[in-house]
Order: sequence, then structure tokens, then C-alpha cells
Amino acid sequence: MTDLGPVTWPPAPIRTERLVLREPGAQDRAAVIELLASPEVNTYLGGPRPRDEVEREIPGAPGRRPGLFIVDLGGEMIGWITLAKDTGHLPQAAGRAELGYLFLPQAWGHGYAAEACTAALGWFAGALPGEPVVLATQTANERSMRLAARLGFTEVERFEAYGAEQWFGVWSPVTRTGA
Repeated sequence: MTDLGPVTWPPAPIRTERLVLREPGAQDRAAVIELLASPEVNTYLGGPRPRDEVEREIPGAPGRRPGLFIVDLGGEMIGWITLAKDTGHLPQAAGRAELGYLFLPQAWGHGYAAEACTAALGWFAGALPGEPVVLATQTANERSMRLAARLGFTEVERFEAYGAEQWFGVWSPVTRTGA
């Protein structure tokens, strides 16, 4: 992953009505391990990773990196959001910021992902005015497809990758704000 260019990182924590988007800390280690090892979370991402492998890779505090927001509800991590440029896994995303999100199953169905992603996209639009954001997800991942639509991503194309049909969309702060 490359950084977000001229953006100063980390930003001040972003607060929404119910959530805080912040940097990772040592208190998040157990939740990060659960997120990466969860079969439910990783259903459309190639499957879970073995818990002991994840525990070895994250011996202390989760790594801090530009574009990674921990989603915090009442002092507890419930997920994370990434905004990263040129992740290298999709040619369509080259040079663009790509939105990614993972939430623990107990956080599903409460609107937290939409609330957190809306806040992250708002921050991004302020930090890098006019730059679009892309998103890719498996079409079989109905929750992710609904979230992309709710956030205002528009479909650019569908394609096959990783043995499944993928959806690729774009969000533009220019069209979202009416400017």
C-alpha cells in the first residue's frame, strides 16, 4: 500500500454520532486478530487466516499506517476502514484511493459501517478535494453491495477475479456534494 500523498497522518480522531475513527493501539490487538481470523468476516476475502498465524504476525499493537482507521464504539474496536492508494491488487484502482472495510459480525446490521464509511469519505474529500475513491467487492457479498450503493458508489464495471464475479465502483466528492 502506498500512502495518501500530501495528507498529514494521522488526522485527529473523527467523531460521528456513535463512533470514533482513530489510529490503532495496543488495546485493539485482540479485535484485530478476531477480525482477520473470523470465517464470517472473511467469507468473500479468500477465507479466514489461522488464528495462531495472525497472533504471531501481530505480537503487540496493530501496525499504524496511513489510511487505516479503527472504528471504535464505546472504547471498543468493532471494525476498520482503509483508504489506500494503488494497492496493486486491481489494475482498475491504480493510482486511486480505494475504500476497504471490515467489521466484526456483532457490529453487522446496526448501520455502523455506513456511518463510519461516510465519515471517512467526508474526511477524505476534505483532505484531498476532488479526488475520487474506488471500491471493489464480490457481487455475491450482498451486504457490501448494499453498503456501496448506500454510500453513493456507482458501478463502473463487473469482472472475474479470484474465482468470482467482482463489482467495481467509484465515488466522487464532486458529484456527492453537488459542486
